[in-house]
Amino acid sequence: MRNAQSRVIIEAVHPELDNGKHYIKRTVGESVNVEADIFGDGHDIVAATLLYRHEGSRKWSEVRLSESMNDRWSASFKVDKQGHYHYKIEAWIDYALNWQHNIARKAEDNQYVNVELLDGIQYLEYVKSKMPKNAGNQLDEWIALFRDENQYESALRVALSSELHELFVQHPSKKFSFTYDNNLRVYVDREKARFSTWYEFFPRSASSEKGKHGTFKDCERLIPRVAEMGFDTLYFPPIHPIGEVNRKGKNNATVAESGDVGSPWGIGSRLGGHKDIHPELGSLEDFKSLVQTAKNHGVEIALDFALQCAPDHPYVKSNPQWFKWRPDGSVQYAENPPKKYQDILPIYFETEDWKNLWDELVSIAIYWVDLGIEVFRVDNPHTKPYRFWEHLIATVKKHNPNVLFLAEAFTRPRVMHELAKVGFTQSYTYFTWRNFKHELVEYMNELSKGPGKEYFRPNFWPNTPDINPYPLQGGNETIHMIRFFLAATLSSNYGMYGPVYEYMVHAAMPGKEEYLDSEKYEFKHWDWEVKNKMTYLITNINRIRRENPAFQFTDNIHICNVENDKLLVFYKETEDKSNQILCAVNLDPYSRQSGWVKTPLDLIGVREGQPMVMQDLLTGNSYTWAQEWNFVELDPGFPFHLFKITK
Repeated sequence: MRNAQSRVIIEAVHPELDNGKHYIKRTVGESVNVEADIFGDGHDIVAATLLYRHEGSRKWSEVRLSESMNDRWSASFKVDKQGHYHYKIEAWIDYALNWQHNIARKAEDNQYVNVELLDGIQYLEYVKSKMPKNAGNQLDEWIALFRDENQYESALRVALSSELHELFVQHPSKKFSFTYDNNLRVYVDREKARFSTWYEFFPRSASSEKGKHGTFKDCERLIPRVAEMGFDTLYFPPIHPIGEVNRKGKNNATVAESGDVGSPWGIGSRLGGHKDIHPELGSLEDFKSLVQTAKNHGVEIALDFALQCAPDHPYVKSNPQWFKWRPDGSVQYAENPPKKYQDILPIYFETEDWKNLWDELVSIAIYWVDLGIEVFRVDNPHTKPYRFWEHLIATVKKHNPNVLFLAEAFTRPRVMHELAKVGFTQSYTYFTWRNFKHELVEYMNELSKGPGKEYFRPNFWPNTPDINPYPLQGGNETIHMIRFFLAATLSSNYGMYGPVYEYMVHAAMPGKEEYLDSEKYEFKHWDWEVKNKMTYLITNINRIRRENPAFQFTDNIHICNVENDKLLVFYKETEDKSNQILCAVNLDPYSRQSGWVKTPLDLIGVREGQPMVMQDLLTGNSYTWAQEWNFVELDPGFPFHLFKITK
């Protein structure tokens, strides 16, 4: 409740998410920049402080806010531990500083300020009361000086001194202060939440022998290849037993033929459910060995967390109340009209037994976390209640704060953002469908400068097992290179449906953004030894991303002006400007494009005429630029520059 005698106003606080209902996000080592409009009545001096503390600490740390212009104040603090931080703002009329300011103005006008000096004694006494006993001796001398009219000039020098000013700043009385405390929080994740590189393949397609079902041992054999290409996260579609009832056939056929392996997302059979492993993949010990081998190579295994069941999942018999039963006694299968998923039963979250349901679903996640899994890709989270996800994520992260959740929700913007607000670490995006320059520019500005930048962490995927985008369906090598380059350089988090993208598999279901002979319904045989232009590019860009911290952030992008709609040029830098990058991309996969680029000299920190060395980290070529406008020409054969700037 506001003190009735408080004379300050605090409003327009940023960042503040939904009036404190949700928290913003950072990773360890990042800063939280806080701004607010702070002002008082009249002309008295206002002071304010930003208070913050980690949830594990009772003590608040403080940093003074400074005014920039027009009553807009700001300060920042660094987060150095995982978990929640709380922050708030306190503001007050600073009577001591106001006294010093006024006495200075009068002294400049040659007014005699003996009474004002006597009035200032109360502020010195307050500072003295806040200091250790021995440290107060200087204050006693100054108080005596203020009382002695014969020492007027000396007293005035003390009153106007920067030393006294600093003491007032260090020991403010905060009388009649007002605290803006709206449950402002920031959740701090490990660095991987901000910077990650994902590779996806189906474990059942990992065999080196054609026609043979892959195993975890086969996956373990491929770990060095994944690591050598520079990926730090290997994501598997569901690894659980696949339903036999209503199993889908090849190309999503309603009736499976003998030998069809079904969709991994049809989870559960007589062989087990969400806490079990498909027997053809191997044993639990094989899985543990795979997870450890991956960690030894700097790779984390990410599992698919798909909360749905096949018709023969054990839950259907043991807990029928968790499913929606129709009047004819059958269970309602999943639908997204006109699409039908006869092999999947959605979980009925409106059940009266929801508490036990929630407990069981949370226990699934914790089961795999205890087996070493700290990254989940969550399937279709937008079809489950927000409050459930808020509960599950908070519970799992309390159990292990390292766990990260990627939301696979290609849906309406508000829904995607709400999922991010309730706790999802990263989110799939619309990047897959942003192809033209104006679309990319608009979307990057939204992600990096809009309100979502405080909590919505994008993860760019040029393709997925569900999505074969129309531009890639022609099989053009250059467009595959362009889309990969954009995903990996625009966003600090990106992923790819691995072998399909590497080998530019592009055959599509007629008229649909879906792969023909999709791996979702059959296992494949890949020649994992093949290397091509795409694998070379992927490996090198992943290395460059690791070596250049400017790529490890998404909200540090500046779109450069270039008078050609087929060219996209953007600049990235670290906060301390120690790493500065400029990327140029030809968006036309068929023709050479050129144009003049306006280089952001002010951001780079050079003046016109000062030479900059532009080293292309992909080709090794170097150029010297010294003007604001510079010419770029890019051929479809190698449609981009990736410049590191040195001065």
